[in-house]
Amino acid sequence: MGTLFKLMKLEWGKLRQKSIIGEVVIYLLIVMFLPTFFIKMVIADFGQSYAAMIELILPIQMGFVLFGASLINQVVIDEYKNKTISLSFSYPISRKKLFMAKVLFISLFVFLVTLVSFLLTGITTYLLDQAFSIINGQPTGTDISTFFIKMISHSIIITLISLIPLFLFGLWKRATIPLVLCAIFLMQFQNFSYLLKVNLNPDLVNFVLCILGAASAYLSIKLVDKLGDI
Repeated sequence: MGTLFKLMKLEWGKLRQKSIIGEVVIYLLIVMFLPTFFIKMVIADFGQSYAAMIELILPIQMGFVLFGASLINQVVIDEYKNKTISLSFSYPISRKKLFMAKVLFISLFVFLVTLVSFLLTGITTYLLDQAFSIINGQPTGTDISTFFIKMISHSIIITLISLIPLFLFGLWKRATIPLVLCAIFLMQFQNFSYLLKVNLNPDLVNFVLCILGAASAYLSIKLVDKLGDI
């Protein structure tokens, strides 16, 4: 476990940190104010109650699937393209363990950023509502507990979904543009179903997507020896 932590710390050191931090800040600023903007400018129905507002916040956080793609690009694809991964593969550590550290690093980063985003969005939405009366009523104890439960569960869901492109477009094809397009499709998947008037159970969809994400991570670690040649 100590070795994995050191390898994950090494992954952070190899990132273009200013670029990543700037990207996180932009994501957070957009997502924090998007729910109230959406109510005022697009559909006022979500302002009927805090329960409705929570249902609006959940799909907005799916934007962090795209952030996951950005991390996959830097942590995996760029290292292969720049040949810098050869240095990592020269360590007296198995490729599987090295790639496991990459997967855990990406997962932990996406999870923590999404968790922080949920929290900041909830606080910002509440403060804006107190100032401008955007949402009818006040949050109940049930609303608050529901929000925190969904904050944790959906942070896990978004993390797993963000790993779906890892195996095919990260390790195998090492293709940035298809990686980004796949992430955009995944974050908008349920919206596409609404446009096509296809009734899908959101919980079932999330379950299937989570399984695909977990399978992608497993295959990436399992097959890195075969597909991870420089």
